[in-house]
Amino acid sequence: MDTPPRILSTPAADDLIARLEARHGPLMFHQSGGCCDGSAPMCFPKGEFRVGAQDVLLGEIADGVQVWIGAAQFDYWRHTQVTVDVVPGRGAGMSLEAPEGLRFIVRSRIFTDEEVALLEAAGEPARGA
Repeated sequence: MDTPPRILSTPAADDLIARLEARHGPLMFHQSGGCCDGSAPMCFPKGEFRVGAQDVLLGEIADGVQVWIGAAQFDYWRHTQVTVDVVPGRGAGMSLEAPEGLRFIVRSRIFTDEEVALLEAAGEPARGA
């Protein structure tokens, strides 16, 4: 069994990401830790949100869009596979999709014991500089 991805995205999220990339260029996400808009994936132009040593790279979605999360929140969610999805409605004004009448959300599931063992064997995910 291959190491499971920590982050996935739905086709609806991928479609919105492609539209936003066409308008704003390369993108990135940072999984909010509960401020402002609850615990939501926030979409930014790549590099606009500065990641540091206290940020963990969950992986990439939609052909290369990095998804980051704060280290403290990652420790809480480390046994969870996260899927970025999109629903009608408006989130916080900080995320690029806000004017679209849509908002990114996350759905999650707990990794199986076998998947956790594979992730642990793969080592810790990368951190920001």
